[in-house]
Amino acid sequence: MIHFKVRLSKWAGLHQNKETTPAFLSLHGSVETVCSGQTRRDHVHYRMMIIYLLIAVVWVSVHPVQALDNGLALTPTMGWLHWERFMCNIDCNMDPQNCIREELYMQMADVMVKEGWLEAGYQYVCIDDCWPHHQRDAQGRLQADPKRFPSGIKKLADYVHSRGLKLGIYADVGSMTCGGYPGSLGYYETDAKTFAEWGVDLLKFDGCYMNWTMLGEGYKNMSRALNQTGRSIVYSCEWPLYELPFHEPNYTAIRETCNHWRNSEDVYDSWSSVKTILDWTATNQKILTPAAGPGGWNDPDMLVIGNFGLSHSQQQSQMALWAIMAAPLLMSNDLRDICPKSKELLQNRRIIAISQDPLGKQGYRTGTVDSFEMWERPLSGAGLALAILNRQEIGGPRAFPLTLATLPSWQYCNPKCNVTQILPSYQELGVQDLFSKQILKINPSGTALLTVTQIQDYSGNDY
Repeated sequence: MIHFKVRLSKWAGLHQNKETTPAFLSLHGSVETVCSGQTRRDHVHYRMMIIYLLIAVVWVSVHPVQALDNGLALTPTMGWLHWERFMCNIDCNMDPQNCIREELYMQMADVMVKEGWLEAGYQYVCIDDCWPHHQRDAQGRLQADPKRFPSGIKKLADYVHSRGLKLGIYADVGSMTCGGYPGSLGYYETDAKTFAEWGVDLLKFDGCYMNWTMLGEGYKNMSRALNQTGRSIVYSCEWPLYELPFHEPNYTAIRETCNHWRNSEDVYDSWSSVKTILDWTATNQKILTPAAGPGGWNDPDMLVIGNFGLSHSQQQSQMALWAIMAAPLLMSNDLRDICPKSKELLQNRRIIAISQDPLGKQGYRTGTVDSFEMWERPLSGAGLALAILNRQEIGGPRAFPLTLATLPSWQYCNPKCNVTQILPSYQELGVQDLFSKQILKINPSGTALLTVTQIQDYSGNDY
């Protein structure tokens, strides 16, 4: 006789849609098996229950939280955003090359096609704050500054689309944008229709000048308004960023509303800023990681690679860790004048493949030892991405002894695996077993990025 008690309510609670939750996910009790007697019927019963349990685990792993159902951002968004590099520079008389005007975005679009950025996967050219006129038009619609955007946003969108790219734009859930331009409060449907008519493909929706108790409803209202337009518009929110000072955000609701969302403070062109974001993410990863997946991503803010504040090793670290975190890859730099090493790093196909991995699992920090941090991200095809960050900022390169048996995800190399080093330089490390030892040399504030792939034999079984 075989007796079963099953408690799956914790798993079932991770999936909020009761209508599509399998019946067995609502069972209660802890899993136990007590066997006495080995009849054929008992064996069949046992096998069927094991199958049900495995299905339950698979169901939960692919449905951790219900995502915004607009079919977009199934992998992290890739593109270019003006804010960190160009900010709110509207003085086109003194600085015509770098001010916020239509020519800036047209030039970036041209470079993105000509210099291989689109081919590498960077699709979006995104306008941030300071583009609008200070007054809405007579019909209550937003309008672009007539001096800096004389052709209007519709013509700019047409130009970007003609290059095979997509256009992003910025607005705010509150009464004003952070830069003091008209906000969308009271105009959600109007602004959503305007953006759709213009041909906008992404909306970055900020959270300034809004009572925090109204943030959730405001973000939900704009999400509904965007979906009602019928146009595919990626929805980038800052809901948790503005709510976190007051209470823990509801990430289930956020994921059902937004395609990606900012959590932590703005990135600056400095290693200190990047470290702060990494530390905040690692500290809060138990909350953040389950929320991420195809259609919805945690956004640690822009890539500042190719600017002034990061050494090349630090640029490698930002690129590697943003890929591990399944973060949107939105560059904020001057693509018209970027050093070759930064360009090569940003266009590295192997790092981008980690970022865009279709499994859609966000990575996390697994441990720290001797001023090294270990981060892992599960990949499709029985793969794992591994990043080792050297947090020491003094001296020269340091040796990190890597033995795969010591990793939390050691099973990816049980009994053998293939290991490839991507950063700081590409190197095939070949077939390894659990107790093979590799010595990685990592610069101060630099990162070693590797992939680990379980080896299968000719029959398709694990090696």
